[in-house]
Amino acid sequence: MSSQQSSFLDVLSLHQPISFFHVQLSVSFFVTVVLPIAYYIYTRHISSQRLEKAVKFEAPMPDEAKPHWKGKRLNPPTIIDPQDPKNIQGYCPATAQFLGKFKCSSRDDMDAAIKASKKAQKSWAKTSFAQRRQVLRSLSEYILKHQEEIARVAARDTGKTALCASMGEILVTNEKLNWIIKHGEKALQPSKRPGPSNILMSYKGAEVRYEPLAGVCAALISWNYPFHNLMGPLIASIFTGNGIVIKCSEHVVWSSTYFLEIARAALLACGHDLELVQLVYCWPNDADYFTSHPGLSHITFIGSKPVAHHVVKAASESLTPVVVELGGKDPFIVLDDVKDVEAIASIIMRGTFQSSGQNCIGIERIIAMPKVYDQLVAILEKRIQTLRLGSDIDQLEEIDMGGMITDTRFDSLEKIIETSVDQGAKLVYGGKRYVHPNYPQGHYFTPTLLVDVTPDMAIATDECFAPICTVMKANDVDDAIDIANSTEYGLGASVFSNNYATCNYVADSLKAGNVAINDFATFYVCQLPFGGVKGSGYGKFGGEEGLRGLCVEKSVCYDKIPFVSTKIPKPLDYPIPDGKKAWEFVSALNVAGYSISLWERIKALGTLSRNA
Repeated sequence: MSSQQSSFLDVLSLHQPISFFHVQLSVSFFVTVVLPIAYYIYTRHISSQRLEKAVKFEAPMPDEAKPHWKGKRLNPPTIIDPQDPKNIQGYCPATAQFLGKFKCSSRDDMDAAIKASKKAQKSWAKTSFAQRRQVLRSLSEYILKHQEEIARVAARDTGKTALCASMGEILVTNEKLNWIIKHGEKALQPSKRPGPSNILMSYKGAEVRYEPLAGVCAALISWNYPFHNLMGPLIASIFTGNGIVIKCSEHVVWSSTYFLEIARAALLACGHDLELVQLVYCWPNDADYFTSHPGLSHITFIGSKPVAHHVVKAASESLTPVVVELGGKDPFIVLDDVKDVEAIASIIMRGTFQSSGQNCIGIERIIAMPKVYDQLVAILEKRIQTLRLGSDIDQLEEIDMGGMITDTRFDSLEKIIETSVDQGAKLVYGGKRYVHPNYPQGHYFTPTLLVDVTPDMAIATDECFAPICTVMKANDVDDAIDIANSTEYGLGASVFSNNYATCNYVADSLKAGNVAINDFATFYVCQLPFGGVKGSGYGKFGGEEGLRGLCVEKSVCYDKIPFVSTKIPKPLDYPIPDGKKAWEFVSALNVAGYSISLWERIKALGTLSRNA
């Protein structure tokens, strides 16, 4: 055997016991440490998944929403029956079919609703995020499986088409549900803060914790999207650990009662108190009692500016914070360098005529540059006059646009269009109410195209909330910005250009709470904080800020370094032993903590040590 072979065997024999020992140690470590930890993590994961699994439930659809339902038609259709003022009368705006009567909530009813929600909220506030997500998952699954029923109910109560209900109500509600399921807990985790800038207090940590409000949230919602406007604040409120009482519009009581029962059924199916969510409805003269109620901790109001004045004034009596989302006169700016004008026209059609133009962030003003102006007008003229009006709830008709919620504004709409024409605008199509041959009692307004509108016209400044497409010409980019900013409103806006730098310049210059670049209203789907400026309101709902706004922002400071905590220095301890030394000490304390001079800080530290 060679010396090299001998050496190799010696080394091998020397390391064999060590290698075997390492193997034994590795196996032992794997069995006693790694496996138990892995098993613990796995069981926790399975337990969490089981806890969050959607629960099936049912919420019976009302007979009036079933296909081919035959209901008597009101003539004239109105929510007020002069012979029965204590009840709200429901009917379908597209067909005038009667949907039932609903007793107005009395003040005692409002008290009871707030009390019941607050009682249920005490236990709900202690639920985990996993438990809350389970309710949201159950809701999401139900909505997906019952899209047609929900769309039919929304369409029956508002007159809109089922397609508009799907896009404007179901899609955005599912987006909100699933966004909160995915990101809501993270948004509500404690927010770490830098803490003191004074180096002498660097041992202090600081954070903001988001906790449920000590009471009940309220949402006063508009009628144009009865499903989403109800579910949106409800979802956010219960996820943040709050109860909620919703006051729906008197125009959509029938559908709101059904939509609320869906949420209650989800809570009950997941083992929680259905009293957590409540619904009230009344005539405007009793609304102030609700909004001034001391049992409310937060109010979200979606509606008009005149009503907002009453809401905010009433809420001030109990100092209840209010988020106010009002109307808009949203501009849609099209610059000369755009390539696909047909595609942009399609966006305009959807943004203007969805839900018969009854959209807070609907397109109210198209502001086009000179080169693209005539081309855009020609496309819109061709398309708008082909729109088909009617109701697709029962009949298998190809319908583009449904009825409006009421005909009470038809006179003023016709008048503002007529006045605009007198002032130089050109009425290309529409401009008046429409009597449908099959539904003569229905509330229909002809899709309208009005061009050559100028900023000084009332139709360029007043919110129409109707199927009226107004087109305005801008001389250049800055002129387009000036026109866009020329109204009292500032809710949403859109800008289209192939130059992204120009888009950003326009977006930065617009006085609006929300801007879509080369798109329309997708800031809402993106779950960004939503709200306006100027006459469009204040505060935000949606996204992280919306969730946090429904919480108590509790500021907490703590000691980051063990065994280091705040002590009162002897010169500052009561009773003050020596006023002169106390002043020297506190003066040096300020210099040591905040002086920009390093030498001054060092001298101050010396003074502190001498006087300690």
